[in-house]
Amino acid sequence: MIESTANIHETAVVDLPCTIGHKASVWHFSHVREDAEVGAGSNIGQGAYIGKGVKIGRACKVQNNVSIYEDVTLEDEVFCGPSCVFTNVTNPRAAIDRKHEFLPTLVKRGATIGANATIVCGVTIGRWAFIGAGATVTRDVPDFALVIGCPARGTGWMSIYGEKLPPIVVGGQWTCPNTGHIYLLETVSRLRLLSPPPPVKELN
Repeated sequence: MIESTANIHETAVVDLPCTIGHKASVWHFSHVREDAEVGAGSNIGQGAYIGKGVKIGRACKVQNNVSIYEDVTLEDEVFCGPSCVFTNVTNPRAAIDRKHEFLPTLVKRGATIGANATIVCGVTIGRWAFIGAGATVTRDVPDFALVIGCPARGTGWMSIYGEKLPPIVVGGQWTCPNTGHIYLLETVSRLRLLSPPPPVKELN
């Protein structure tokens, strides 16, 4: 079902049946495959590809030339930077059909994926994690983690507001001056939000 309030550019290709939510946008030369779901308020930029059965939550931003393949799920408020890409098999060969080997990939609420990053299939990216530009993610990323490089490695923590946290010792807390959210570093590899999470962005 395509909501009447959705904005689909005349050059975009949308294969039915699919779902495009209230006030979602699909821009120039993008392709949304059948059975895909684009949530309310989400924006699909120019030249993007949304594969068959892909699920995109509410208020997501998928920038230009992003490829999101089958078995990928984006929860609400995920940001995908320009030309980032998701794989669907780990060892592709042109002459070998490996569609039965596709692995599911989950990007949780609020995560940011930088420009030209590659997300290898089968991983989970945690809530409000931050993937640096050009990084190659080959394993799960914890909530709030900042990862960079190839392969991606953790270098710190990011707040919901999108700023790097100052150094914190294990057991220490930090309060965001912008939102008031309180974070606790439980272990060297786990940051926990002590405050209630913010509601998903409302549509105008």
